[in-house]
Amino acid sequence: MSVGHYENFPVASVLLPASLRHPVSVIYRFARSADDFADEGELPPSQRLALLDDYRQELRRLESGLAPAQALFVELGRVALAYRLPWQLFHDLLDAFSQDVVKKRYACYAELLDYCRRSANPVGRLLLHLFGAADADRLQQSDAICSSLQLINFWQDVAIDWRKDRIYLPQDEMQRYGVSEAQIAASDASGTWPALMRFQVERARALMQTGAPLGRALPGRIGLEIRSIVQGGLRILEKIDKVEGDVYHRRPVLRAYDWPLLLARALTG
Repeated sequence: MSVGHYENFPVASVLLPASLRHPVSVIYRFARSADDFADEGELPPSQRLALLDDYRQELRRLESGLAPAQALFVELGRVALAYRLPWQLFHDLLDAFSQDVVKKRYACYAELLDYCRRSANPVGRLLLHLFGAADADRLQQSDAICSSLQLINFWQDVAIDWRKDRIYLPQDEMQRYGVSEAQIAASDASGTWPALMRFQVERARALMQTGAPLGRALPGRIGLEIRSIVQGGLRILEKIDKVEGDVYHRRPVLRAYDWPLLLARALTG
């Protein structure tokens, strides 16, 4: 598992029951391909939005009981009907991807969490529906994990996002800590930058910890899968702390040597 945008999705993980690997892979392909419309290549914004609108039309066809035009949506329709997946969760993902095309700054943390609600939380909710475990408490815990993972990805990828003219650090918090866009452009991790990043890390960690009990609430390999995801996110936060927030020059990623530690923590945590 890597802590990345849709790399957070446990794609056909060996920890998942075999019966769920295909449904998970189908949902992943939907999310990954739609996310690529917003992020990859050199298409102008209008074309990116048009591609996402095509996906919306396919979803609406499925909702109306009509045959979709694209093979991916034939498979998605089968999975969604078999597991009674809420269509709104797929629409929420598309809304977030469309927002990425047009919105480059976030005024405050509340705005950022609203984005996470649509860009990340639907992934966990869809998994809980596949598991047959989508009760209110578990959905809330899943939201905390997924939002935290999204935030962790933002703090891990400040430099990458800057190259796309995106800043996910809340503007009011940048102002409070005296960090400017020019400092990000210069990959300057001096001054108050470590303090700003420490604040973001601590908040993401606290959010993750509120959702972590989900890994013990779910049984067997599914629970272990969730605990592994949680530990992967927390490990990235440790690495950001270790480099004092200098994600420009020492971007934190999970390495092969991290896996035994993550598994041990997932088994005992």
